[in-house]
Amino acid sequence: MNRIDQRFAQLKSQRRPALIPFVTAGDPNPAWTVDILHALVQAGADLIELGVPFSDPMADGLVIQQASERALRKGMRLERVIALVRSFRLTDATTPVVLMGYLNPVEYFGWERFAAAARAAGIDGVLLVDCPPEEADSVRPVLAKHRLAQIFLASPTTTAVRLKRMAELAQGYVYYVSFAGITGADQMVLADVHQHLAALRNVVKTPIAVGFGIKTAAQAVALADDADGIVIGSALVEKLAIATDAKSAQQIAHEFLSPIRTALDAVSKPQAA
Repeated sequence: MNRIDQRFAQLKSQRRPALIPFVTAGDPNPAWTVDILHALVQAGADLIELGVPFSDPMADGLVIQQASERALRKGMRLERVIALVRSFRLTDATTPVVLMGYLNPVEYFGWERFAAAARAAGIDGVLLVDCPPEEADSVRPVLAKHRLAQIFLASPTTTAVRLKRMAELAQGYVYYVSFAGITGADQMVLADVHQHLAALRNVVKTPIAVGFGIKTAAQAVALADDADGIVIGSALVEKLAIATDAKSAQQIAHEFLSPIRTALDAVSKPQAA
């Protein structure tokens, strides 16, 4: 059982959903990323998704596209992203970290080299947006060898065939995209999300985290009963873009996430003694 499984098991026993912030590695400044990650944990993050900057992030909206561009201009590449996690692990050995990105940087780096380096740095899982279950057979053994969870995306348009394959392969959690679109858009319809999550639970037995379009504590709370995890990305990345130094970046991260954690805890249902 890796850190992801341990964390979800712990949260399940507490009847609390995981709060999962997403940030782009190296944005707004590579020197601040580790400080931002620690601030998010202090504010109540249960897991962290760390975005690998890429020049053609097809699933991402303008906010994360611009964050990737800023990070790339500052020299962020996959090897440096891994190094940031290694630095984070010097003082945090428990918070699960998932790398989220696209196939191209990993393939260029080399799968075996990537998986070995990621595991050594303390990365727990990998979510590659453009690597669906039916195309994962060639990389799954490499990730499994290095005990990296391979996490998949499901959406309202995911076919029954793909969902079945996903259920067979899913590790860590399944990331449910709340609508068919790009990150950061305002298209989430809560009633539809509730319906799709109920259907997804009949197929997938791993925890389910919901993301895309979640920007406020109220939205997070509205999904808390149905989802095992709440992912918040674009709204946080947009706030961080105005940081002027490491201290302000930490403050922005903490002030953004802390009220969401408080709101989720207020509606959680602790296990009876």
